[in-house]
Amino acid sequence: MKRLTILLVSLALAAGMHAQGDAIDAILQQIEANNKQLRANAGLVSAQKLENKAENNLPNPSLSYSHLWDSDDKDITVGELVISQGFDFPTLYATRGQLNRMRGQVLDAQAASLRQDILLQAKEICLDIILLHRQRQLLDQRLHNAEELAKLYAERLRTGDANALETNKINLELLNVRTESRLNQTALHSKLKELMVLNGNQPLTPGRPLPEPQTPGAEALGLTDYTPVALPADFSSEVYQLLAADPALQALQGESDAARKQVSASRQGWLPRLEVGYRRNTETRHPLNGVVVGFSFPLFENRHKVKAAKSQALSAEYNQENAALQASSALWQLYDEALSLSLSIKEYHETFARQRDLTLLRKALDGGEISMIEYFVEVSVVYQSQSNLLQLENQYQKAMARLYKSRL
Repeated sequence: MKRLTILLVSLALAAGMHAQGDAIDAILQQIEANNKQLRANAGLVSAQKLENKAENNLPNPSLSYSHLWDSDDKDITVGELVISQGFDFPTLYATRGQLNRMRGQVLDAQAASLRQDILLQAKEICLDIILLHRQRQLLDQRLHNAEELAKLYAERLRTGDANALETNKINLELLNVRTESRLNQTALHSKLKELMVLNGNQPLTPGRPLPEPQTPGAEALGLTDYTPVALPADFSSEVYQLLAADPALQALQGESDAARKQVSASRQGWLPRLEVGYRRNTETRHPLNGVVVGFSFPLFENRHKVKAAKSQALSAEYNQENAALQASSALWQLYDEALSLSLSIKEYHETFARQRDLTLLRKALDGGEISMIEYFVEVSVVYQSQSNLLQLENQYQKAMARLYKSRL
């Protein structure tokens, strides 16, 4: 029976943790669909891709007509019509097409990076909402305890069983807790507003759209507890996977590849430009029809372009390498931070398991085993420790969220 009870409790906790993860995922999905900045960026990416394609278009065809007449006999006229189309060397269009596809991939990677930044911002706000909700629960406990003591000692002061010093101490604690509770409520409301703004100022409630635009609470959003995230046993092997999945690094790598392709395009800029067309001349009694063929040699226009492209390619390569080093260092710093936080959290839990329960302290106070001052010293340490634990858990969750940002 005991084992069955433990199993049922474990399943209930697992289901609750899964629900918390689903709540955050549902919120992130809505923000991804409704965020104004992501929508604006999607339009900008589409426009930039079209502009890149436009750079590989043929130049406009030209049409010219000349009408000449004899200065002595104006009845004698000559007409000439020329229709021509110029174009670059054909291989250059293929190279530009490859270059445009690379640039399109860079734009997609940059859009993915922006998406992850916004979703990470939203997830951190969700984690802060969970922190504020849990702090509110702790404050409600403190407030209930302080209110009971205030009533009790007000009655004792009236009957002469308590002194004014103890009563003032309780009233001060009650005032402090009420102030902290109001500040907590204000902070929670601000965080909920931030989340709503990220969602395009539309209501956010996973699976249950609200009938009217309003700011739902933490409970309605399902943001009441954290989903456990374990540290990887071997982070060395995960670093390479996380770096490979980072869209910001993918964008820089794409820029480096595109810069090298630009060198090839610049080299082909020395190839002649061609022009073909049709020509019709009516100088004789019978009109003359022919073909126009021309060449344009870029003796001056392409000067220094190859050198400039090589310099840009080298700069892009160095930027990509530097960004990869910084990203790797940042991941290791986040891992070390998360590891340190997890150790501190474990120590707090072990200490709480060994210490005296608050209920026992209250019984000791009511039984006269400890004084009011001793009680408040003990209780203040316990509440401060619990508050520290809540902060540590929040910092750990944020560190893990940043660590696995590329998986959002």
